[in-house]
Amino acid sequence: MTKVATDAGLGRESLYKALSPNGNPELATVLKVMQALGLGLRVAAVKAR
Repeated sequence: MTKVATDAGLGRESLYKALSPNGNPELATVLKVMQALGLGLRVAAVKAR
């Protein structure tokens, strides 16, 4: 968790708090953590128009 927090540019304690069951992380925080883990986010339409 310490390495993920460092790589994401976040404090370890704030990362634990944001990802806790009662946490409410901002999208920016989630994206930073995903990037630190080498993950990406892709958006796709649910159904074609």
